[in-house]
Parts: sequence; structure tokens; C-alpha cells
Amino acid sequence: MKTTIRLLAGIVVLALVAFFIFAPGYVEAERNAVRSHDPYPVSADARSLHGSLVIGDWHADSLLWKRDLTRRSDRGHVDIPRLLEGNVAIQMFTAVTKSPAGQNYHSNASVTTDNITLLAMGQLWPPRTWGSLFERALYQAEKLDQFAQDTDTLRIIKSKSDLEDLLARRASGELIVGGLLGIEGGHALEADLANLQRLTDAGYRMIGLHHFFDNALGGSLHGKDDEGLTEFGKAVVREVQSNNLILDVAHSSPQVARDVLAMTEMPIVVSHTGVHSVCPVKRNYTDDLMQDIAATGGVIAIGYWADVLCDDSPAGIATTIAAAIALVGEDHVSLGSDFDGSVTTALDTSELSAITHALIVAGLSERQIRKVMGENMLRVLRERLPE
Repeated sequence: MKTTIRLLAGIVVLALVAFFIFAPGYVEAERNAVRSHDPYPVSADARSLHGSLVIGDWHADSLLWKRDLTRRSDRGHVDIPRLLEGNVAIQMFTAVTKSPAGQNYHSNASVTTDNITLLAMGQLWPPRTWGSLFERALYQAEKLDQFAQDTDTLRIIKSKSDLEDLLARRASGELIVGGLLGIEGGHALEADLANLQRLTDAGYRMIGLHHFFDNALGGSLHGKDDEGLTEFGKAVVREVQSNNLILDVAHSSPQVARDVLAMTEMPIVVSHTGVHSVCPVKRNYTDDLMQDIAATGGVIAIGYWADVLCDDSPAGIATTIAAAIALVGEDHVSLGSDFDGSVTTALDTSELSAITHALIVAGLSERQIRKVMGENMLRVLRERLPE
């Protein structure tokens, strides 16, 4: 009997070791895959142009995973070495705090099993994060701060002066990446407006109102109904506007987006999306709503995964970018990869020159390419970041 108990205990210990050591990496490798491919064509002209661009990406969920972003990894899509290889100047790191079981683009319940709880436990996040969405957001900010302390190639951007300093240092030849923090879903506020200031103090500069389910701020694009902003949601939007934060409506219901447009005077961001007329799926707002969002001076940031593109090859990404320019104008289109966001892509961030090549082949001018790849993002950041 004692031998059997010891054997069972040993099995349990081995299972726990496997869960905590191997499972997180296995899950991420499955969730954030890059499809096998031959090297993409990149002409000499494209390579030269790409090296001169200021590139910015509005959306990557890399802080969610158990990975040292200061080191080049063989899984996932983004880390600092690969950002440098791709010549990325600015990366918005977006914090995911809740993901409903059975997550889909069409309809999700607000109260359901949460996938991030198990992920937080499995990755040995601090116990304070296991039951608190707000603490999960704070912890991901702490992770980015630690990465910045561990390498001299990452600087966290919190203000206009931080941004200009980064750009000056890159212009002088320094190999450096700027990281910003964005929250993917106002449910991380836990229905307490005071927590918005706490997130701001922690470094968050972009506030996404929703993710895959309705929350205290209003309806999600993937919730039960097309609900608009609640009174709490309106209060959050007013605080975002008055405190020089950036507002992201990527996962909000169409009615929430319209409510935001009716009550704000600031550029609005859709941080990762496609174009409905190119890929007619629920995940992509209708073209007329995209035009109204662009009219705020905001940007539509094009993602890299098939669910929003219908063709996620570099050529397919370029096709969607060209369509977005035709729809909303060259001043209102950006990049929003959704890298490390539980999506499979055709490339990682080190391979972005393939997109530059595809944009040239698609007939975009150098001016248009510079705007889309980063200058439009810079314009919004310069307008919205605090002094």
C-alpha cells in the first residue's frame, strides 16, 4: 500500500512539473504559430525603403505569455530581438485579462469559465492575479518594466518627450525599440473608475473598451446584443479623453463605436482589424462605420491573420491595406498585427520587409507606405500622449 501511495504521489508530482514547466510553452506554440513558408521575396528597393521607415504596430499580446521578450525565441511572433530585425520602432503591448471559454467572434456570455485564470496559474503569475482582472493588468505592466530594466534596447514610452527621445536616438543609429502599454478590455477596471488612474500610473496609454464579451462599459462586438455604452462606459470615455489617453474600439459593438463618436472630439483607433468589403465577416466593422471613425482623425490598423483578411499572405495584407486607403484615405491606415494574440500568421515581426515589398508590388507610393507603416501612428501618438 505504501509503495502504491508513493507511486501515485510521484505521478502527481511529475504531472505538476509537466504542467508548470512544459504546458505553458506548448500552449503558446500552438496558439501563436507561424506557418512554415519559404523566404518571402524582398527586392533591393523594398529592403532599402524598409530600412528607412519608422514602423509602428498598434497591437501585440506578447505580455500574456511566459516568455523573456529580451531574448529571441523560437515560438510566438514578437520579442525585442525580432522587433529590431524587423526595424520596428514602436510596439504597443496590449494586456489581455480575460478570455471566455469557447471564445468566438459571434456570441459570448459575460459569465463563463475564464481561460486566462488557468493560464495565470500555469505560468506561475502571482496569486494576486488569479482572481483579479485589474491585478493581471498591473502584472503585465510590471513585466514590461522588468524587460526594460533587463535590456538597453527597450524604452517604455509614456509621454510625448519619451516618444521624441526614442525617435532621435533611432535617427542617430541606436538600435532601440519603444514599447507602449494598452489594455484590451475595460473589464480590467473591475467597474471602478478610480482604477483607470491606477492603470495610467502603471504606464497604460491606450484603453480598449471591450474584448470578447459584454462588460460594465457596454456591449462587445462579440457579445449577446449590439448594446451601446452604459453610464459607466460613458464616464470611462470622458476620462480617457480628458486625460490624454488613446481610445481603442477594436472589439466594441457597432453601437458603442457610434456612442463614442457622438460624445468625443479626439482621434479614435481600431487597433487590429480588416476591411469588411475585402473580408465580409462580423469581426470587421462595416465600411461606413470605418469611414466615420477615420473622420475623427483616427486610424484603422490592419491585422495579419486570416479571420480578418481572408488572405493572410504578405500580398493579402497589402491588398487589405490598399483597400483601406481607398476607403478612408492614406492618412488613416496603420498596422495592428495582433501578434501573439492566439492567432496563426504567415510571418513574425522579423519579416516585416515582406509587407513593404508587397505594398510596392501593389502599387502604393513611397509616401503612402511611410504613412501606413508608422507615420500615421506617430501622428496620433503625438496628438494624444501627455506632455
